[in-house]
Amino acid sequence: MIDYFALLNEPRRPWLDADSLKQKFLGLSANLHPDKVHAKSEGERAAAAKKFAELNAAHHCLVEPKSRLLHLVELETGARPKEIQEIPNELADVFAGVASLCQNVDVFLSQKSASPLLEAERFERGQEWINRLNELKNKLGVLRRQLEDGLKSLDAVWTRSDRPGRQGLLPAVEECHRLFSYFNRWNSQIQERLTQLVL
Repeated sequence: MIDYFALLNEPRRPWLDADSLKQKFLGLSANLHPDKVHAKSEGERAAAAKKFAELNAAHHCLVEPKSRLLHLVELETGARPKEIQEIPNELADVFAGVASLCQNVDVFLSQKSASPLLEAERFERGQEWINRLNELKNKLGVLRRQLEDGLKSLDAVWTRSDRPGRQGLLPAVEECHRLFSYFNRWNSQIQERLTQLVL
């Protein structure tokens, strides 16, 4: 497994600043971009393309907390974390709210109208669903920012710890990975319904 942290000259840690990471990626990949190596030999172009692809994959992995935390756990333990499908108690209401709202929107989307008058009413109801989905999306955004703040606190402890101390923090890193997974999934489900409603 490629260590994406090492590839981008970043320390292995739970939190990375997205803007700094992007600047580092751009700096490391600038001379490898296909536009920069088009005059080189075929072997040099192939090597540059391979390195550019690796740096790009590293950036995509590390910029997103969910994938960064998964990668960190895999590097530190040599294995993927167990997939636990149990929603934490503090998020059970959020999960139920997302599921219920998405199901209701799906029912609404499945209903068709042949009448122009009913279609105008349907448009108004669609706007109501859009508003409700956006409200829930905003609530998820607030909760995600709280999770990011918690991750920054975990990162502060991580960076002050030695290797054995970091091993003791891995369960918390795994839990953050799972929580980001839930938020990403819920956000995707909401965005999918919003897209369908505006089409």
